[in-house]
Amino acid sequence: MLNATGVVLHTNLGRAPLSAEAAAAVAEAAVGYSDLELDLDTGRRGSRLGVVRELLCRATGAEDALVVNNNAAAVLLALDALAPDRDVLLSRGELVEIGGSFRVPEILGQSRARLVEVGTTNRTHLRDYRDAIGPNAGALLKVHRSNFEIRGFTHDTGLRELAPLAREHGLPLIEDRGSGTIVDLSEYGIPEPEVQRGLADGADLVLFSGDKLLGGPQAGIALGSHELIERMRTSQLARALRVDKMTLAALDVTLRTLLEGRLESLPVLGMLLATPADLEARAERLAKTLATRGFSCSVVPQGSLVGGGALPDFELPGFVVRVESPRSPAALARALRAGDPPLLVRVSQGALLLDPRTLTDDDARLVGEAFKVGAIDQST
Repeated sequence: MLNATGVVLHTNLGRAPLSAEAAAAVAEAAVGYSDLELDLDTGRRGSRLGVVRELLCRATGAEDALVVNNNAAAVLLALDALAPDRDVLLSRGELVEIGGSFRVPEILGQSRARLVEVGTTNRTHLRDYRDAIGPNAGALLKVHRSNFEIRGFTHDTGLRELAPLAREHGLPLIEDRGSGTIVDLSEYGIPEPEVQRGLADGADLVLFSGDKLLGGPQAGIALGSHELIERMRTSQLARALRVDKMTLAALDVTLRTLLEGRLESLPVLGMLLATPADLEARAERLAKTLATRGFSCSVVPQGSLVGGGALPDFELPGFVVRVESPRSPAALARALRAGDPPLLVRVSQGALLLDPRTLTDDDARLVGEAFKVGAIDQST
């Protein structure tokens, strides 16, 4: 599958592609035995998450960590383990619906916790949380609005304000980050704070995805205090939500790559950090290739999207190849999707666009093959 849409974390295309090293580790784990739950020093049963837990704590400074099969599962497990039959306070402005019509209130409802909405859609104050805390309160929950923005007459109560209130009442403060990064992307112009900042700002537990900005496999990661993580780890629900050896192998390699500072070795970060100058040069090469196939092309400035429900209002600056064709862009896009491998493109404002951000050099060569005159189905 070739992704020329420019959407880096394309949910419909499986989100984060793994690095070659991570993919090799998955293959090795898949075809043979592994020390998944064996301590090689003692020869006795070991911890399934031992190595990955250590890497996560080292990378983020967290006291403890847990990995389950996705972030929704992490939220479900946290609420079920930490606030059973108790009230969980959540701002009305954070009642998020994620892809596939899955909604935070419904996920919360599947746990034994009970949702208590506080504040209003656009303005939630500290006093709203304080007034809603009753004898049955079990936790305060903050959900990152990762896939939409609220603007205008607004007010949000952050973790730093909520932390003293949570401590005063002995309640865990939980942050659902959705997409999460453990590296500082702000120096590259990407305004997404690291997950460890949530812990620094007072959250007792931070939950995020492994297959989005982290650049790894699908997983839900929980960081926080040993006491809270242990309550999640020993929940019977944890076994139903645990990850397999292939996921752990990929996550292990991904975390080591990040710790070594080799950010661009991870495909997602390589795409996100690509410079406009580099993208313009790649677009020019692709346009020349397509010109040899008989297509009229031009390189124009056009932004890309992060995708995956992350940074909805943020555009990555870059360049795309605009393809001119006597056929309608929709018909040409349909024919390209039917190729081998399928090529996904962007159709915008009556034109077919190819974004080099989400194409490797090998992919670009395959794109050229897909556009060979006569190789594309001419049906409309």
